[in-house]
Amino acid sequence: MSEQRRAIALSLVCGVCILVLKMLAYLVTDSAALMSDAFESIVNVVASAFTMWTLYVAQTPPDRRHPYGHGRVEFFAVFFEGALVIVAALGIIVAAAPRIIEPRAMVQLDIGLGLSVVASAINLVLGLYLIRVGRREDRLALVADGKHIITDVYTTGGVLAGLLLVHATGWLWLDGAIACVVALHILGAGYGLVREAVRGLMNERDEKLLLRIEDVLRRHEQDDGIATHDIRAWRSGRDIHVDLHLVLPRHMTMEQAQARATVVEDILRGQIPHVVEVLVRAEACDEAQCSACRHAGRCHER
Repeated sequence: MSEQRRAIALSLVCGVCILVLKMLAYLVTDSAALMSDAFESIVNVVASAFTMWTLYVAQTPPDRRHPYGHGRVEFFAVFFEGALVIVAALGIIVAAAPRIIEPRAMVQLDIGLGLSVVASAINLVLGLYLIRVGRREDRLALVADGKHIITDVYTTGGVLAGLLLVHATGWLWLDGAIACVVALHILGAGYGLVREAVRGLMNERDEKLLLRIEDVLRRHEQDDGIATHDIRAWRSGRDIHVDLHLVLPRHMTMEQAQARATVVEDILRGQIPHVVEVLVRAEACDEAQCSACRHAGRCHER
């Protein structure tokens, strides 16, 4: 089993364990704040299961119906997880808002808090592990899952701090208020995930990737190349597709231009991980570019 599959399988198993702990914490205390924390864990389990399926599909080789592969399904996984987070947040608000007006007494708060601390510690380790594996393997779905879990850790920390305040002051209405604040925080995290997925699905310009491509081309400039322009790049999962225009001296034969284009393709594939396709359009230079070319005299001779 690859490390990324092992990571998402571990995420699913740990997610179920954490969900059980948080549901127990809610059931023994009847706290709206702990209920909101448990709701988010339900989302984590569902999202982990969907991410596991997504990574399996993303690794399927290209076929006739999907010539660019199946990597973009990862963006759907991130969108699905973000949508689930938003739905969970809205559900928490609906369930917790009445508790502000009609607060309920909480029982066995010490047991509930202890269970939540254990669950949060497991979540922290798991989230950091998923982010590390996702970045190393360049898997957006794993990174998104890890970030969501880390958000869950912050959420639990806020819940615990709020419940300690409730215990110290006796202000039971704070329980429902804390749950609503947690829900707003979760809502923001869900929006961030959805926005990230839409950015990928719409092929939004990736400035960091383009700057990296331009830097590689600049560092490997050849004497027989004048300029590159209209560089574009898009992702399909972790696979990167690049296309660009390469301006070459007019005296070059078709074979020489093709050889130069192949060199550019090999450079990008060799210097930038996960570049699977490079499309180079060779263009003949014009007189305005003579000052940037070492072969201007040769072109005029011809």
